[in-house]
Amino acid sequence: MTRPQAAALAPVRSAMLDAAGREARRVVAAARAEADAVTRDARLAAARAVQAGVSAGQARGVVLAAAERSQGRARAQAIVLGAREAALDRLREQIRTAVAGLRDEPGYPQLVARLSGLAAAEAGPGAAVGTHPEGGVVARSRRVVVDYSLPRLAELATQALGGRVRELWTP
Repeated sequence: MTRPQAAALAPVRSAMLDAAGREARRVVAAARAEADAVTRDARLAAARAVQAGVSAGQARGVVLAAAERSQGRARAQAIVLGAREAALDRLREQIRTAVAGLRDEPGYPQLVARLSGLAAAEAGPGAAVGTHPEGGVVARSRRVVVDYSLPRLAELATQALGGRVRELWTP
């Protein structure tokens, strides 16, 4: 993407990133709370297993306790990872929904006009520019297809968050 294109898209990208960031923080906080509760429950279950192992015999209890703690940690880690993936999926969906909502905004025709100009310039001479069924535009020339559809812009906004998404659930 050229600098003028990036500059032209900067307000849209910034608004999308701000909205996505707010929603990501909300989703991640909920996922973190859920993961904390599951981790707490897994630790309690592991502690109960340790007590049962000690009652059954010191040597056997030590072995069982170590295995149970290991399994508990593995279960807790799987739950946390699942919660993070679910949070990412929700964030992606919310970004797609937010971007799709641009079609209902008063400035949408101006956005389509700007995207059309950028896509045509990037596709090159003779490019045909058309609207995308889900919003935005796509330009096609003999050598390239430039996709500035709203779903593609949502994908780019999600990718632009990069590692910052992971920071939301890292203490």
